Amino acid sequence: MSPVLRVISPGLLTTIQDIGRPGYQHLGIPVGGALDCVSLAAANALVGNAAGTGALEVAYTGPTLAVDAADVRLSFAGASARIEVFEDEAASEGKQIDTMRSIRLNRGQVVRVGSLRGGAVLYVAVEGGFRVEPVFGSQSTCIRGGFGGWQGRALSTGDEVPLIQDVASNRGECRLGGFDLSQPVRFRVIAGPQSDYFSERAMTDFLQGNYTVRAGSNRMAMRLDGPPINHTRGFNITSDAIAPGSIQIPGDGQPIVLLADRQTTGGYPKIATVISADVPALGRLPIGSKIAFELVTMEAATAARRKLLAEISGLDDMIMPILRDDIDITPRLSDLNLISGAHDAHCFMI
Repeated sequence: MSPVLRVISPGLLTTIQDIGRPGYQHLGIPVGGALDCVSLAAANALVGNAAGTGALEVAYTGPTLAVDAADVRLSFAGASARIEVFEDEAASEGKQIDTMRSIRLNRGQVVRVGSLRGGAVLYVAVEGGFRVEPVFGSQSTCIRGGFGGWQGRALSTGDEVPLIQDVASNRGECRLGGFDLSQPVRFRVIAGPQSDYFSERAMTDFLQGNYTVRAGSNRMAMRLDGPPINHTRGFNITSDAIAPGSIQIPGDGQPIVLLADRQTTGGYPKIATVISADVPALGRLPIGSKIAFELVTMEAATAARRKLLAEISGLDDMIMPILRDDIDITPRLSDLNLISGAHDAHCFMI
C-alpha cells in the first residue's frame, strides 16, 4: 500500500505550495507558491528537506490528518496553533504539541491542527515531501487555474495525499530556536511604476496612513481599508505587468496589495511595491491586522533581500534537538548507535 496522509477534515483552506513557478507569466500563468516562503523554508528545514520542497499551507483553520504509512515525520512552522496528536481516529483525548518543531508519527495516529493565532498561515512539511507531479516545474496549487498541487484544488475530506517516503529516517526530533516571525512596524516599499499618477500630497498621505487588512483578502490580493488615496491622472491605465507586492489604487482609493496568486497584468495605477524581503511577512498577516508603509531606496531593498536570503540559508544553525519528548521517547536502541556515539541528520535525542 502506498504511503499517504488521509484527510479527515481539510480545514478552511489547505493546499500544497512550494516556491512557485516563475517564468510563465507571459503565458498568463501566475507564479503562485507559498504566501510566506520563510515559514515554508523553516518547516522544510525541520524535516531535512530542501527549502523549496512542497508542503501543506494551512490558512486560518487547520486540517485533521491520519497517517497511512509505516511512520512519517511532520513539522509545523508559521502561525501558532493548538496541535494535538491522537493515537487513532476513535481517541477522544490527544497530546498537545508546539509549533516550530518536528514529530514522528506512526501508522494510524492522527494529528489535528486547530485555529491559527498570530498569523494567517502555517506550513506542515513532511520528510521527503509529497508524491505529486509538478506542473510547469512546481507542485504549487493554482486554484483559479485548477492545476498543480493535489488535483488542482484545496484538500477535501477523504483525500489521500501520497507521500514519497513510507518510513521516516532514524533521528531525533528538533525545534527551531530564536525564529522571529514578528511583523515589521512599517512595510518597506519602493515607488511604483505609476507613482506619477499621484500627487506629492497623495504619496505623503499613503506613507503616513494606517490601514487595516479587510475581509475579502485572499492568496491573490490583500485589500486594505484606510485613508483613500486620490489620483491625479485617473485610475485606469493600459494593463501592464504585476510584481509580487505591487500596490494598486483602484477608483475607490483603497490600496490593494498583490500576493502570490496575483494576476499577471493589471489596469490600475500602482503607487508602490512592497520590497521582496518584506513580502513573506506581508503574506502571513491575518484579516484585521494593522499595516503601514515607508519608502526606501532600491539599494536598501537589495540589501534587505540579501539579508533575507542569508537568514533562510542559516535556518539549519537555528535547529536544536528536543531532549525529551513525551510523545516519541521510545526510539529503537539500534537507532541510537550507543557504541560509537554517532548520530544522523541535524539533531539527536539523548
